[in-house]
Amino acid sequence: MRSPGESHGHIAFYQAIKPFPPSPVIIGMSLQLSILDQTPIRRGSNAAEALQESIELVRKADEWGYTRYWLSEHHNTITLAGAAPEILIARLASESKRIRLGSGGIMLPNHSTLKVAENFKLLEALYPQRIDLGVGRAPGGDRITAQLLNPSNTFDPQEYIQQISDLQDFLNDNPNYNNIQGKVRAIPKIDTVPDMWMLTSSGESAYLAAHSGMALSYAQFINPVGGKEAIAIYKQRFKPSAQLKAPKASVGVFAFCSEDEQKAAQVQAVMDYRLLSFEKGRFDEIPTYEAASKYDYTAAEWQRVLFNRQRTIVGTPAIVKDKITALAAEMDVAEVILSTFTESREDRFNSYELLAKLFELTVNTNNKQA
Repeated sequence: MRSPGESHGHIAFYQAIKPFPPSPVIIGMSLQLSILDQTPIRRGSNAAEALQESIELVRKADEWGYTRYWLSEHHNTITLAGAAPEILIARLASESKRIRLGSGGIMLPNHSTLKVAENFKLLEALYPQRIDLGVGRAPGGDRITAQLLNPSNTFDPQEYIQQISDLQDFLNDNPNYNNIQGKVRAIPKIDTVPDMWMLTSSGESAYLAAHSGMALSYAQFINPVGGKEAIAIYKQRFKPSAQLKAPKASVGVFAFCSEDEQKAAQVQAVMDYRLLSFEKGRFDEIPTYEAASKYDYTAAEWQRVLFNRQRTIVGTPAIVKDKITALAAEMDVAEVILSTFTESREDRFNSYELLAKLFELTVNTNNKQA
């Protein structure tokens, strides 16, 4: 079959792929854009440079009008630099003025619930009403590493449910059995609480988010199937909590925008190759366009590429704006979180800036209700 690296053929095919329906008119909805920074390390670069790029990017995102800037937790990989979102949040919050900083997310079974509560209460004390605590139950790597991170982790879903309940009690200073009826407190004692988000890619945690009165973020960039249904169930079953009176949801997707059609096609080719390589267990590979363009996909592999393209939105401004707007409408959310992987810093920054202009993002100096 024709290799995606063959320039003309790849661009033609890239233009033909439209994983989302044409954009409907969304009445009364002001779409918010946010950033998920997975701190990617480029070939020939290193972790220190990747983290410096995050510092530069959060400054720009703050100026461009993005709503929030989330950081992921990953372990046992040489392709990503972010193993401890709570540390990076503290650094990036000091580099920005009004954008919300948060975890996307803290993989809660890897940690002591009390320690997570104390970390994020301290962050909230330093940067009041600017901190998000997004939590998930995936290991952020492999099971062996997860066991070393938390030797008491049994990978029992019931324990995760208990952790969520305990975490809310620690953050809100509520006595319960596991904090010895309030005798064990998460410090510092403060008047505000970080906004809590539940992350999900399977949809199962949508039920827990609804029951717990938490906001929900669906990871389309991990699983393109079931997001609409998960968010709908979450909204139907939502129970108001002390922190959140009405359901709030977002969706995350890999995204890249460029006015250069050839550049967009190249980024799509690298993402195709990256996602397939990851599925094959090649977690330490840092792909390049050169490698992607030379790879000859089998028919079965190409079917996976087409499936995985539902996890990405890549293209020129008109195409990308249409697809992001349509995705938000399909999922019934007012916020889309974008994660961008490129071979150069310039392409990544240019994409985020272009999207901010496309959606006419404005800087809101009051993030209390964001």
